[in-house]
Amino acid sequence: MKTKMLALLAAAAVVAPAVAAAQDVAAVRPISGTRLDVSATGSVTRVPDVAIISAGVQTLKPTASAAIEDNAVMMERVRAALKRAGIADKDIQTSSISLSPEYRYTDGQPPVLTGYRASNSVNVKFRDLKRTGAILDALVAQGANQISGPNLTIDKPEEAQNEARLKAIADGRARADLYARSLGMRVVRILSISESGGYVRPPMPYAGDAVMVSSRAKTEIDPGTQDIQVGVSMSFELQ
Repeated sequence: MKTKMLALLAAAAVVAPAVAAAQDVAAVRPISGTRLDVSATGSVTRVPDVAIISAGVQTLKPTASAAIEDNAVMMERVRAALKRAGIADKDIQTSSISLSPEYRYTDGQPPVLTGYRASNSVNVKFRDLKRTGAILDALVAQGANQISGPNLTIDKPEEAQNEARLKAIADGRARADLYARSLGMRVVRILSISESGGYVRPPMPYAGDAVMVSSRAKTEIDPGTQDIQVGVSMSFELQ
């Protein structure tokens, strides 16, 4: 008897939420007016506060072990320069390490091995953009011969994205009111709203070969601005 009672209580616990959900669905008021679908975009502008570059060293030596050893020594100088510049360990990330043979090709002859090329590079995040140019120059002075970037971005874009969302929703509602007034109607309720995704339009990145940088020139970084956009799709009922 006790087992049957527990089984009945368990069944009731499962059925009750299902009944409540069915009642909620039945309670949704159907559309009695005109449905209007609009798409809107909210956009805000921010100044980038983080620069990300790729810095590395390539070495060419007769043997693989010599190429790797020489590359490691030069890369250690690059890392030391970054540390002296105040770059935290969390902002330095190894991006690639490679070793490949080099050949000399002559017509009608088999390729001849001439040496090995070792490459090691890291991605570096700079949080003080004003010092980015000076740090790039210091890296070149310490042997970095492969540099690309910087790619400028916003470290924590959430606040800007939320501001863009509010603008998108306000724009969507304003459009709905405009359509309604032009038709002699009014917006009675919002039927649905969905976000179609955010977009950050970055400035054009600078890319250059470190070995071409003059020791007498000073590298300057202009952060510019970035546009953060969020799109929404909204549905309204007009009467």
